[in-house]
Amino acid sequence: MSEERFDAIIVGAGPAGSTAAYCLAKAGLEVLLIERGSTSGAKNMTGGRLYGHALHKVIPNFWEEAPVERRVNREIVTFMTGKSAISLDVKSEKFNDYPSFTILRAQFDAWLAGKAEEAGAMVATGVRVDKLLMENGKCVGVLSDEDEMYANVVIAADGVNSLMVRKAGLVEELKPKHVATGAKAIIELPQSVIQDRFNLNDETGATQLFVGECTKGLQGGGFLYTNKNSLSLGLVVTAEQFLHTEHRMADLMEDFRMHPAVQPLIEGGKLVEYSGHLVPEGGLGMMPPLVNDGLLIVGDAAGLVLNTGWMVRGMDFAIASGEAAANAIIQAKKAEDYTKAGLASYQKDLENSFVLQDLKTYQKAPEFMENPRIFGLYPELVEEMMINLFGVRGEPAQPLRKSMLQTVKRQGGMVDIAKDLWKGVRAL
Repeated sequence: MSEERFDAIIVGAGPAGSTAAYCLAKAGLEVLLIERGSTSGAKNMTGGRLYGHALHKVIPNFWEEAPVERRVNREIVTFMTGKSAISLDVKSEKFNDYPSFTILRAQFDAWLAGKAEEAGAMVATGVRVDKLLMENGKCVGVLSDEDEMYANVVIAADGVNSLMVRKAGLVEELKPKHVATGAKAIIELPQSVIQDRFNLNDETGATQLFVGECTKGLQGGGFLYTNKNSLSLGLVVTAEQFLHTEHRMADLMEDFRMHPAVQPLIEGGKLVEYSGHLVPEGGLGMMPPLVNDGLLIVGDAAGLVLNTGWMVRGMDFAIASGEAAANAIIQAKKAEDYTKAGLASYQKDLENSFVLQDLKTYQKAPEFMENPRIFGLYPELVEEMMINLFGVRGEPAQPLRKSMLQTVKRQGGMVDIAKDLWKGVRAL
């Protein structure tokens, strides 16, 4: 292997890396896809929500053969306090016009890497890349143990904590405010039970995001995704928050599971998997240089994740970046120019696509989400307003506007709420 020179070596067989390998192999290039796990997807963990548009562009109607779990047609956003849950619940067949799916990464990633292998890519699993091989500032390959593997271009698709790129001094150290700690439990339940509890049929699915009590007021939130025979339940909390609190993720997860709004949904379920990882959440503020001589950075390694509070997107960004990286390498091969200038179309393609345009649109979202009132005060404010709205005490009723204003004044004050509202409009 050390004597062969590939057109591209891709490190990391997640959605970004496997998509790049698939596109390059289909174009006839010599590609090596390296995965540290024993199988593709073995070490990959997210909540498991895939917005399908990006992969549909690469593999039309991929869901007809891919191991997707459920097509999402129900979206729920829930504000939580210690005893209450107030939800916005949207169920619509119109979501089929913009298909998204719940997935289990171990199965889905293995399938996508398999598609790359079918297209002609060489896939090597159980291989750890120790560092990039650099010559005169240009990346020329990778080192695994004592095995040197060379390529015209290396694609870093090895996740948010890309050690090989960091060792080469090409990216800065991660900042706690730019990443979050994620924990996820897979809870097994019969298919019929899941469908009854969430009002689904064999094909449809639901996703639910939580904010407030689930993180004890810390910046972050919870999620619940319905799979065919299981639920994905988890929390994501900004890493910086753990520097200033005594809360532990394991304790937060246990309290979340036992909350009266969550416990009935998972009752009778069997815990079959528990995992955790880092999630990039800094947006443009944490993005490294994406193009270097002989090197492209994609997916989580490039910080391509968007959290708006009501939606978390990463896999569609990863897939689109993998496709764009492949297209750049195909063009570079025609010109025999693998310098930063020769690969510059990767950055341009991302700038012209939804990837960097959406990140730019919501670039103020990470800063806005640092407001602690979002995760503590406002769920309590919504709770009190709803209890006042629907509660009947047998006392003379106040006009609705008066009771709402009293709640606002008691909970936070008009000035702070008006400021937050204005910042939220500008950020989102």
